[in-house]
Amino acid sequence: MNVKIDDSWQKHLQSEFEKPYFEQLTQFVAQEYQSNICYPKEEQIYEAFNLCPFEAVKVVIIGQDPYHGEGQANGLCFSVNDGIANPPSLINIFKEINSDLQLPFPKTGNLKRWAKQGVLLLNATLTVRAHQAGSHQKKGWEIFTDAVIASISENTENVVFLLWGGYAKKKGLKIDCSKHTVLTSGHPSPLSANRGYWFGNKHFSETNKQLKKNGLAEINW
Repeated sequence: MNVKIDDSWQKHLQSEFEKPYFEQLTQFVAQEYQSNICYPKEEQIYEAFNLCPFEAVKVVIIGQDPYHGEGQANGLCFSVNDGIANPPSLINIFKEINSDLQLPFPKTGNLKRWAKQGVLLLNATLTVRAHQAGSHQKKGWEIFTDAVIASISENTENVVFLLWGGYAKKKGLKIDCSKHTVLTSGHPSPLSANRGYWFGNKHFSETNKQLKKNGLAEINW
């Protein structure tokens, strides 16, 4: 499997691409895509990186797995393709944006518009077998995405990391909080949100406040 990733990321991640685990991972992924239906489309596996070059990263949102339903996953965490119904977590994200910033619900759940503004929408695992949640976990993707987070933490400053839920919080334990802003809350899934761990976190206004403070353009959520 060719790693079709933006040149800006290539130089920061080249050492990962050369490690044995990554070679095994790419062999596994290539075999899976050949033998099974997998998501996202092969050309969109690195979409989060290609829409948001390394130097453009202002915000990082960490998800877990791509959606595994037909036509949903597009390489960006929490995002779905145009014309696809918004999953429950994404609905709750939009509800919080509406409450926090008084913005109307968007016409699409495709978050490409966020990525183009400097939001890295990073899933911990970048691929999945159709209708089998977690099927590509513990194959090497998590090692790779840990390296991505570490590289951002080490080589940039003033990035806002949004860690939603226990998994994302563990994923972000090594972020340098002296250089970056880390905001945490419960996960936007109904199980967490309906128990009071999501709504009211005001992460979207707080993110823009931090960006503005650091002289960066706010995100048009």
